[in-house]
Amino acid sequence: MAKQFTLGKDERLKSRKVIDKIFAEGKVLLVSPYRILYLANEKSSVDMEKAGNNLQFGVGVSAKNFKKAVDRNKIKRLTREAWRLQKNEFQEAVKRKNLHANIFFVYVSKELTDFSTIKTKVGVALTKLLALVEKIHIS
Repeated sequence: MAKQFTLGKDERLKSRKVIDKIFAEGKVLLVSPYRILYLANEKSSVDMEKAGNNLQFGVGVSAKNFKKAVDRNKIKRLTREAWRLQKNEFQEAVKRKNLHANIFFVYVSKELTDFSTIKTKVGVALTKLLALVEKIHIS
């Protein structure tokens, strides 16, 4: 069966409560031009069961750094595309460990970058996140 490169509705972070929880309790990983906040829990917790998916992803860009919504939306669109194309290995690791992971990318650079750079940096971030997930031991 061919791999699915999708980013469906259930894979996106949309809940304000979950996003606030990530910012309050999540751990931070820096991969320039991103600040990545992540929160990984066991799948059995009640809040995570409501989400329905093992892995949820969100992206944000500061209006302080990019005044035009066109620029903010372009960065978010390119980041989501890079994530969509590269997330499969990470998603399989999360399922294998029976975890639920919420990941939020915050673009912190003040300059626009091209897709190849964004794709490379998202790949580096996924590699680091994969290493962190592999270290988690569930009893």
